[in-house]
Amino acid sequence: MTTESKQEHENAHSVSRRRVLVAGVGAAALPFLASTAGGATGSTSPLTPPAQGATTMTTITTSDGVDIYYKDWGKGAPVILSHGWPLNADSWESQAFHLASNGFRVITHDRRGHGRSSQPWDGNDMDHYADDLAELIEKLDLADVSLFGFSTGGGEIARYVGRHGTARVAKLGLIAAVPPLMVKTEANPGGLPIEVFDGLRAGSLADRSALYRDLASGPFFGFNRAGAQASQGMIDSFWRQGMQAGHKNAYESIKAFSETDFTEDLKKFDRPTLIVHGDDDQIVPIDAAGRASAKLVPHAALKVYSGAPHGLADTHKDQLNADMLTFLKS
Repeated sequence: MTTESKQEHENAHSVSRRRVLVAGVGAAALPFLASTAGGATGSTSPLTPPAQGATTMTTITTSDGVDIYYKDWGKGAPVILSHGWPLNADSWESQAFHLASNGFRVITHDRRGHGRSSQPWDGNDMDHYADDLAELIEKLDLADVSLFGFSTGGGEIARYVGRHGTARVAKLGLIAAVPPLMVKTEANPGGLPIEVFDGLRAGSLADRSALYRDLASGPFFGFNRAGAQASQGMIDSFWRQGMQAGHKNAYESIKAFSETDFTEDLKKFDRPTLIVHGDDDQIVPIDAAGRASAKLVPHAALKVYSGAPHGLADTHKDQLNADMLTFLKS
């Protein structure tokens, strides 16, 4: 046998063996997949895809040259979901899937500097976030759109209302959101001390990978509470999304979400508003956030989730999915 034919024989044997191994792994996985299908932590809903919905992923380019990535799922009345720090659109996937499966067109975007969007050196502030959202709405020509914001995303939609009004808006939702103001000041004595946010900045510079793991494995999902059963999947997903964000973008976003005062923005909320907050939120405490926002938006419906942490979009996703859908259909 020549050297060339010997090599061909060995390559063929290697390919054949890989096929056998892949087939064996696939067969071994079947019992596991069958036993876990429909049994993911925190979800009891059947995974039924949107009956007639399209699923697309694309970008728009803003007037200052920033590419904003977004997903556009389903058909029906439009809904936009704005994510928290340091996450991206993937953090809304349970709610997006549920709403798109129930007759809504759901758009989730990666904020500038986060996820798959551009990482501009400048513009990492709430005014730019809100203006990016306005350009997304205008370029998709959305009317009667419902806006939900989780955590930092709540600040984004509040500032959108403050800067752009509600002519295109049908309903508003603040989910474990940062408004009206996170940092403690003389006018906001219930806020968190600036040292808390200085600590986040220091952690970001020292080892932001470790910071994201510590947040996810501890207070974000409430896994630091006695008796809590930590989900490694949730921790890994948080870390993955955080590490997709630009270093400077995520660093500067800490100031944006903690020191921006949304009081005047909230006073302009003139559409039906849902406020959801967990009473065990260790990241954005409910008294200075959800309850304070409800006082500034007197027509808002406040739903308090007993024992829920900040990351309730994952830990309490069935409850949140149902409440958002009911609110949208009301």
